[in-house]
Amino acid sequence: MSPGIQTHGPETNPSDDVVLAVNDVTVVRQGRALIESISVDVRAGEQWALFGPNGAGKSTLLALCGARLHPTSGTVHVLGHRLGRVDMRSLRTHIGHVDPRSRIEPALTIRETVLTGLHAASDIPKRWAPSADEEARTDELIDALGLAERSSSQWAVLSQGERGRALIARALITRPDLLLLDEPTTGLDVAAREILLGVLAELRVLRPELSSVLVTHHLEELPSTTTHALVIANGAEVAQGNAEKTLTSDIITRAFEYPIDIERKKGRWSATGAQSTSAADHSSALLSRPTS
Repeated sequence: MSPGIQTHGPETNPSDDVVLAVNDVTVVRQGRALIESISVDVRAGEQWALFGPNGAGKSTLLALCGARLHPTSGTVHVLGHRLGRVDMRSLRTHIGHVDPRSRIEPALTIRETVLTGLHAASDIPKRWAPSADEEARTDELIDALGLAERSSSQWAVLSQGERGRALIARALITRPDLLLLDEPTTGLDVAAREILLGVLAELRVLRPELSSVLVTHHLEELPSTTTHALVIANGAEVAQGNAEKTLTSDIITRAFEYPIDIERKKGRWSATGAQSTSAADHSSALLSRPTS
């Protein structure tokens, strides 16, 4: 259980090594179930992929994991604290969150951007100065992510790849026990994507105890260090478990309702449309639909 988090009732952490426990969770909005009866446990050091098509419910589930949303039914424990019995704001300071859509003030430098992670804010608070330890940790992260020569560059002039690495440093500044990555390679070209995925793979060496959940709908965007996967579609679980046994052609085909071939080489996954009659028939049906 992480210290410094305000609670409002008894704790019922299922296990000391479980960083994230989602138990039979359903989220309903306007009479519609966005996710339904999903359960998953993430243990210390595990790196999970949350995978599925657009509209599957990935963002909703990630919001629960990040203590940004309460479930309609079921329970969620994050870092040993049950949502509904803990101050969500204080809990979120112990979770690293990487989202390329994060709002960052354009005039902030990389160094200042990383420091905003201490407050989960988009800007540096007025009349606040970092401690010597916070400054040293910031410089260490910037250097580790290959941004030392650009540390004084403003956010507005950074490339998408540099922004992605800066956001990872920002998420790590609080030394979180859980790292959430919401499509972290969005907007990156191939080279920048590979650099960022290399950083995530290296992070497993630097912080082997750190647990992570990475959301994507492109298998090519998963780092080679991915250990587990949860595949969802239409708000429900399709499969979960060991990544190699879960991210298979059969399971991904079921999730996307389209024949897909999955390959894994050198620890990385790739997906292509299966060369089959059903795939050709599916494409033909799409092309033959009348336009409005």
